[in-house]
Amino acid sequence: MKKLTEEWLKAAEDDLRVIERIRQDEHLTHMVAFHAQQAIEKSLKAAIEEYELGSVRVHSLERLFEIVKACIKIDADLLIIEMLDKLYVDARYPGNLGLLPNGMPSLAHAEKFNSFASTVYENIKYALEVKRQRDQDS
Repeated sequence: MKKLTEEWLKAAEDDLRVIERIRQDEHLTHMVAFHAQQAIEKSLKAAIEEYELGSVRVHSLERLFEIVKACIKIDADLLIIEMLDKLYVDARYPGNLGLLPNGMPSLAHAEKFNSFASTVYENIKYALEVKRQRDQDS
């Protein structure tokens, strides 16, 4: 596995670790969403790097899933992806702070975001480990 691929995965894992520390705090659900988006984005960029799918400078999860779908099969929940993409953009600027149409994400939303981000990370990590093994066996 390439060094940069490993660095992307480590960065994604760090975001997941942050989520684990804050996910039960109802005042930080917008930050769970932010870190979930980041963990997924970094996981997808690890796959893009390893499969040499180009230099991608976008943050849209929807677009990143499109790029990697030919190499790695991941069940993408489009509703969660759309929510995380919107929350990511909004959370970066004062005022909205990662609000959904009805306000802050709930703890239930935060749990869904965490679960989805963890699943995407684990699926990509596993696929890249299988690829590394195949490459070594060749």
